[in-house]
Amino acid sequence: MSSLSELKAPFSARLQGSVLGQRWQALAPRERLALVLLALFLLLVLLYLSLWRPVQLGLVTAREAYEQQRALHAYMQAQAPLARSLASTPQSSLDPARLQGVVTASATEQGLTVERLDSAGDGSLEVSLQAAPFAQLLRWFVVLERQGVRIAEAGLDRREDNLVAARLSLRVAF
Repeated sequence: MSSLSELKAPFSARLQGSVLGQRWQALAPRERLALVLLALFLLLVLLYLSLWRPVQLGLVTAREAYEQQRALHAYMQAQAPLARSLASTPQSSLDPARLQGVVTASATEQGLTVERLDSAGDGSLEVSLQAAPFAQLLRWFVVLERQGVRIAEAGLDRREDNLVAARLSLRVAF
């Protein structure tokens, strides 16, 4: 305790000697009380704005994110039977011997040009396409999937004017 009073003595002496300390001493006790209460109020407001308010905003954000994830989970649970039924229904069965014909015919229908077509020993087909618009390639991928063709590997190279060249490894979907 005595060490605290020893530290307090030089500080209070310095404060009383300053202009601010002299103005404080010149104030009436009622004015000092008002200033102390105002300082306490400002301290509480500062604490609220710097500590409590960010915590509240974080809590609101976390609740919103939780509700979004909960709604997504409910949607996925509701759609699970449909996904299982789609996964269990076989795609249109395609004879592996007809894979090359189906690929070239569907590419031509979609306006795509096949540069190279190689059959691999494992029943897959390696296809290289000339550069085409990406949206056109995506439509072709959907057509292939509906016909029972699975894209095992895909390599896409972006070219000028939003064109994409593709190298694909295609297989019959089972």
